[in-house]
Amino acid sequence: MFGKMTNDLIAKSAIEKKLLELINPIITDMGFEVVRLRLISGKEITLQIMAARPNGFINVDECAELSTAISALLDVEDPIIDAYSLEVSSPGIDRPLTRIKDFEDFEGYDARLETVELIDGRKRFKGTLAGINGSEILINVDEGTIGLEFEWLAEAKLVLTDELIKEMLKQRKINQKFDEKKFDTIETERLEEIE
Repeated sequence: MFGKMTNDLIAKSAIEKKLLELINPIITDMGFEVVRLRLISGKEITLQIMAARPNGFINVDECAELSTAISALLDVEDPIIDAYSLEVSSPGIDRPLTRIKDFEDFEGYDARLETVELIDGRKRFKGTLAGINGSEILINVDEGTIGLEFEWLAEAKLVLTDELIKEMLKQRKINQKFDEKKFDTIETERLEEIE
């Protein structure tokens, strides 16, 4: 269809890729994975890092620990010339899908995908993830199941649905061993907020 496109959904620009290369060893050593890294320009520059454990979760204290470690490294290396703020966060429930394994891990959930270039006259695809086939992302859309090469993607994100929220809360309960009574209250409140 068209020439090979290079793509990296975790870090896009050259400076983001350089920052990722710099901080990734610290994040990995602490038992986390970078889900996405963005250097956002606005009134002030923000270095936004989304991280999680391999099981997909991270808590507020862990974000603070990562932030402290990353800040110390960036203070020494000083890779960003201008003043900036550092933001370390969880990818959230409607998380970005940035690695090919994410499309396999979240098979069966709704997602929005956007391609770099037009594919059969469109760039946006919304449907249910149907796994992967090599480097191809499979998604069930109204027309049927289609395959999009991972390298064609510009953005990909889970769609917030009641089913996804319930599953994430269930997984969080299993992975973080919350006090069951406290957890049930949180789950109920969260679902009521969304309705």
